[in-house]
Amino acid sequence: MTIKIMFGPDNQFPPVIKTPLPPKTEQQLTPAPEKPGIGRARKTNSSSMDKERDKDKDRDKDRDRIAEILAELESYIGLVIVKRLIRDLQAFVEIQKRRTQEKLIAEPLVLHMIFKGNPGTGKTTVARLVGRLFKEMGVLQKGHIIECERADLVGEYIGHTAQKTRDQIKKALGGVLFIDEAYSLARGGEKDFGKEAIDALVKSMEDNKDNLVLILAGYSQEMDWFLQTNPGLRSRFPIHIDFPDYTLNELLAIGKLMFKTRQYELTQEAEDALRFHLHSLLSSHRYAGNARLVRNLVEKTIRKQAVRLFQKPSSSREELIRILPEDINLENL
Repeated sequence: MTIKIMFGPDNQFPPVIKTPLPPKTEQQLTPAPEKPGIGRARKTNSSSMDKERDKDKDRDKDRDRIAEILAELESYIGLVIVKRLIRDLQAFVEIQKRRTQEKLIAEPLVLHMIFKGNPGTGKTTVARLVGRLFKEMGVLQKGHIIECERADLVGEYIGHTAQKTRDQIKKALGGVLFIDEAYSLARGGEKDFGKEAIDALVKSMEDNKDNLVLILAGYSQEMDWFLQTNPGLRSRFPIHIDFPDYTLNELLAIGKLMFKTRQYELTQEAEDALRFHLHSLLSSHRYAGNARLVRNLVEKTIRKQAVRLFQKPSSSREELIRILPEDINLENL
């Protein structure tokens, strides 16, 4: 650094010493590191709160869908015992989930079922509802149902049955595999390929226990015999639900509901005639206490009404809706 010494003109004053100032440089401000303060805490809390709010919304939606499914179940005519058992199942599954969340020992969710009852008593309808319910409860991924019978599972040569059965199982993964008249798989004896299908089903139950619900359905006595001939099966199906035949009043209510959904109305005389014919059916037909037979009667009645009205050149709206006693007939039912 250069130092300048300057003397006055008369040399009488002491010299003045000037030291040059250092060159000016632009001062650069570096931002202070951000400290976790109130603002950041708000951002983090806001984000976590949003996530919790989204989770609450999803849970609310699930609860709403479950409530809708259970309301549909309650709207079914009859099936009092079945409804109670389904609600018991819902409670069991929900409580085991809560225990798991609290790190408590939870019972394994083995939900394979046996449905026993005559045709047309609601077994398939309830199986479809169970699949949807378990999906909304998080038990099944899809909740769909694959309906099959012996012909869909049993092949014609060795090895064919196992492959056909595995194909049906694969389609049902994430949902319900519903096998109607399941007892027929054991009717052919030891050499029948039905036993091969049973073995493949048992293996699939173990391999896919968290992603498949198997429901075997059929007549009560035949299903009891089926389980007795296959002792290992009974322990694998802890849930047994009996579907009773419908009573006369329940069949009448089912018939009236079927007419109503199709926009038909029974006159009082026609309702009395329907009750009389249903009573006759219950007295004479072994499996008359089922909704399928009522549906056939309703459809035949609608055809009879159409033939009656076709005789006229025109029909009023009321005539198109009204069902008369002469429209109801059991012939060839």
